[in-house]
Amino acid sequence: MKEKIKPLWILIAGPYRSGTNDDPELMAENVRIMNRIALKLFRAGHMPVVGEWFALPLVETAGSKKVGDEAFNEIFHPSAVLLGERCDACLRIGGPSSGADEMVKLAKERGQKVFFKLEDIPGCELEAVK
Repeated sequence: MKEKIKPLWILIAGPYRSGTNDDPELMAENVRIMNRIALKLFRAGHMPVVGEWFALPLVETAGSKKVGDEAFNEIFHPSAVLLGERCDACLRIGGPSSGADEMVKLAKERGQKVFFKLEDIPGCELEAVK
């Protein structure tokens, strides 16, 4: 019988814009990658949190016309910072990203757990997240 784990709220920190040259399809693929990780966390008993889930609808509603404009910058990164404050842990995934690295730094400063591999998260051993 599988041991019950304490569910964690885990902020998934990975690249959104980095390496995309602001190509919408590449940024969307980065979100899909985070979504796939989020599903694995959820199935392992945790509550995944992806900042883009919150920020992007607000950015659109605020009238943003392109990534990096005033409305985007007002909301995108600050919303991730606020979300991170409510989480128990941070999972850093993917390649270079100053925003994701900032989320890790803030999580460490708050005394939250920081993970760099999915399989290091309780309940997320390779067998549990297929």
